[in-house]
Amino acid sequence: MRLSDQVPRVVVVGAGLGGTATAVRLLQFAREPLQVVLVERLPGYRSAGVAYHRAGNHWQHVFNIQAGRMSMFREDVDDFVDWANSEADRAGWPTEWSGFTFTESGPAPRRIYADYLAERLAQAAREAADGVSLVEADGEVVDVEAAAGGHRVVVDRFCLPGGAAEPGRVTLRADHVVIATGLEERDLPFAAEVVDHPAFVRRPYSEAGMARILGTGPDATVVIIGTLLTAYDVAALLVRRGHRGKIAMVSRSGRMLRTYPPDHRHRVLDLPAPRLHREGYEGRQHLLLRFVAEWERACAIVAREHPDVPAAVVPERVSKSWEPHLPRVLARIPSADLRGLLDQYGTLLATLRVGAVAYTTEIVDAAIDAGGPVTLVTGKVDRIAGTEAGTLTVSVAGASSSQTLEADLVISNFGREPDYGRTGSALWAALLRKEIAVRHRRTGRGVEVDGSGALLGPSGLPSGPVSVIGGPREGDEIVRNGRVGAFTFNLAAIKNHSVGVAAAVLRRLESCYDDRAGNLAAILTGDPGTREAFAASVMLEVRRMTARRGRDREALVDRLEVSLKPVRDAASGREIPWTDSALRAAVNTTATTKLNDLSVTPRELRGLLGLDEPPEASTSD
Repeated sequence: MRLSDQVPRVVVVGAGLGGTATAVRLLQFAREPLQVVLVERLPGYRSAGVAYHRAGNHWQHVFNIQAGRMSMFREDVDDFVDWANSEADRAGWPTEWSGFTFTESGPAPRRIYADYLAERLAQAAREAADGVSLVEADGEVVDVEAAAGGHRVVVDRFCLPGGAAEPGRVTLRADHVVIATGLEERDLPFAAEVVDHPAFVRRPYSEAGMARILGTGPDATVVIIGTLLTAYDVAALLVRRGHRGKIAMVSRSGRMLRTYPPDHRHRVLDLPAPRLHREGYEGRQHLLLRFVAEWERACAIVAREHPDVPAAVVPERVSKSWEPHLPRVLARIPSADLRGLLDQYGTLLATLRVGAVAYTTEIVDAAIDAGGPVTLVTGKVDRIAGTEAGTLTVSVAGASSSQTLEADLVISNFGREPDYGRTGSALWAALLRKEIAVRHRRTGRGVEVDGSGALLGPSGLPSGPVSVIGGPREGDEIVRNGRVGAFTFNLAAIKNHSVGVAAAVLRRLESCYDDRAGNLAAILTGDPGTREAFAASVMLEVRRMTARRGRDREALVDRLEVSLKPVRDAASGREIPWTDSALRAAVNTTATTKLNDLSVTPRELRGLLGLDEPPEASTSD
C-alpha cells in the first residue's frame, strides 16, 4: 500500500496497543474514504509495544489481569479468549501453552497478544469501507508542524512496507495526528554511575535485558528494584528456572501485589460516596485522615453487604466505586498538594487498584514465605555503584537503618516519567516547545487534553488536529474520571481512548457529520417528541460502530438513515437547530458515550447495548 494525497489522512504515531486499537477503530468507524498511516519507530514493537513484544517477554510472562479482560473491544469481552482458543496459530508454542484451554479468569502469556492485535488490525483493514485503507510504516516521528488545514508530520528513517528507509527526514501531510507513544522512561539518578554496567539491567522487557536475565547463573545474587509487576515477572521467571541464589526485591513502601482469586471476574459495586471533604479544603493531613476512615468504612460495607467478594479484591472494588466521586474531591485540593499526594502515594494507589493472577504471584510469595530464595527489602535505593570484582552494590535507606546489598545482577523497574517536560522524546520536546502541547497543570502528569483527547495549548483551546491516546492523558484521567493508580498499561483507559478519539476524528473529517452540533444530542434526548426516535437511531449507530464485517456496517448505515426520518419529522417546525449532518453527529456522539460507559463492566455493557440480541430487537435505549 502506498501513500495517497487524494483522500484525508490520519497519521497514528506508535503501533503498540494504543495506536493499533485506534487504527482498528478508525478503519471500523469510517464511512468515507480515508487513509490511516500507522507509524512505529521499533519494528519489533509493532502491534505489541514494550508490554507485549516477543523478544522481551518470556513465555512465562503472563498478563497481570485475567485473560477475559484482555479483549481489545470493550463491547466484546470474550474476543481475546475466543481468539486464543480457536483462531491463534499455536505452531511454535511451548508445551505449557500449546494444549492450554484459555478461560475468562485464567492466565495467558503476554507475547501472544501481538498476534491477536495484528490479526484484528488486518481484519479491520480487510473489512473497511470502500476507499478506507491502512498503511503500516516504520520510522520515528520527531516533530509535528502546523500547516493549513492540518499538520505535517516529520519522520526519521521513514520506510514503507517492502521498501528501504528514506534518507534524512520525510514530511507527511496529515489531516489529523493521533499520538500513542506509550510510557516515557524516567532518569534514575541513583543508577547514574552504572547505567552502562554489564551487571545492570535498565530495561528488563528489552531483548538484551531478557537475554541478560536468562543468562544469569543459578547461584548468582540478584537485586530487583521494585515490587510491582516487572519485579514479579523477573523473580517468578528466575524461580521457575530453578534459581538458587538470593533474590532481593527492594521496595520503598514494602507493598506487594495482591493475588486475584482463581474465579475472579471484573465487577463494579454501587457503594456510598466517600465523605472526603466538607465545604472547603482543610489540608493534606486532614484529607489523609478522612481518606483512611472512609476507606475502612467502605471496606466494612463490602464485607457486610457483599460477602461473596474475596478479601483480596475488596480494595479494587472500593477504588473502582470511588472513581465517579473523586473528580469533585480532587477539584478542592490545591495543585501543589495534589501533586505531592500523587507522588507520595502512587505505589499504594497502584497496588490498591489492581492485582495479579496467581500464576505470577504465588510462586514468588511462596519463595518469600519459605525464607528464600526471594526476600523483601523495604527502603529507598540511594545509590548503585560498581565494585572492582565486577559486581554492584545497592545502598538502601530504611526507616530506621541503612544497608548495602552486593549483587551479581541488578534489575530495575521502568521508572516511568510522568512529567513530559523531562522526557528524552524528541517529539514531546518539540510539541511542548511549540506549545502544541502543555504539561498537565493540576497534576504534573501527562499533558492537557479535552474530553475527546485533543491536545490543548496554553489558552486551554485545542492547538490543532492532534489527539492523544494512553499514558500522556494520565493527569486528565485523574481529575476528569477519578482514575488513579496503575496507569502505565491501563488497558481499560486505552480501549476507551481509542473509541473516543477515532469517533471524534471522523466527526471532524467526514462530510456526513457537522462536528459543531453543540448540545443537539441533549436537546433531542430531553425532548419528549424526539426522545424515542433519537434513541432508536443511537442504538443502530452503536451496532454500526461495533460491527466487524463491512457488509453488516453497510446495511446498518442504510437502516440508520431510515431511522433518522422520524427524528427529522419530529424536529421539523420546532426550535431545534438540526441539519442532517448535525443530526448524524449528535447520534454518533451519543453512541460513543454509550460505548465508553465507565459505570458498568464490559460484560454488563454488552447487555445494556443489546449487542447479543437480534438486530431487529435492538431499536430503543
